[in-house]
Amino acid sequence: MFPDVVKATAVILSRLGYDVVFPPEQSCCGQMHVNTGYQREAIPQIRNYVDAFSDPSIDYVVAPSGSCTGAVREQHEFVAKRYGDAALVDGARTTAAKTLDLSEFLIDVAGVENLGAFFPHRVTYHSTCHSLRFLKVGDRPLRLLRNVEGIDLVELPHADECCGFGGTFSVKNAETSAAMVTDKTRNIRSTQAEYVTAGDASCLMNIGGALSRQHGGVRAVHLAEILASTKEHPWSPTSAVYSKEAML
Repeated sequence: MFPDVVKATAVILSRLGYDVVFPPEQSCCGQMHVNTGYQREAIPQIRNYVDAFSDPSIDYVVAPSGSCTGAVREQHEFVAKRYGDAALVDGARTTAAKTLDLSEFLIDVAGVENLGAFFPHRVTYHSTCHSLRFLKVGDRPLRLLRNVEGIDLVELPHADECCGFGGTFSVKNAETSAAMVTDKTRNIRSTQAEYVTAGDASCLMNIGGALSRQHGGVRAVHLAEILASTKEHPWSPTSAVYSKEAML
């Protein structure tokens, strides 16, 4: 859905010297099925994830999505125990242990907070529910943002409040969801930020869509896109495609 976020993540990791591979057989993590009560139906997707990433040559699975990372770590083994088999349970446990959110990997594994990024804009940060409550990433994303050259990082009022998306929640509870994202965008606009960033594309899709409909002039951009932006290869809404040269 957001290929430029994946490209930005690959750029960041490649610059740090990591060998980035993208198993072509991977697909959805199955979170939507699990969250809506179709746990048995999620088994093929969980099995596919395990098959794609259980290769011992893959040391870590880095996901630019707190929501998907949370699903892998909090749901896969649980569902496998109910509807899978012993091999799937073991595989789910193994892949969950090496699946990390981007901010977790950068700070806890790579040991870096300053990526040499450059983003001369006024930015506010939304704490996504899964990152905050499932993964407990804490202030890792903010620590990375504070080290971006040129950024004017402003605190978002009620940053830890849900944006109202929640996958199918926004469909089943449309009025409540709309009210929640209205509150969120009101707080975003109050910061006079040019951009709002977060670590989940689904939240940014919801927030960005609402901001676009309100014609407020604030854009939603993923954390990875800001961290991948440099003076030599700056991010922009019209050129968010990263070349091989940008990885160097």
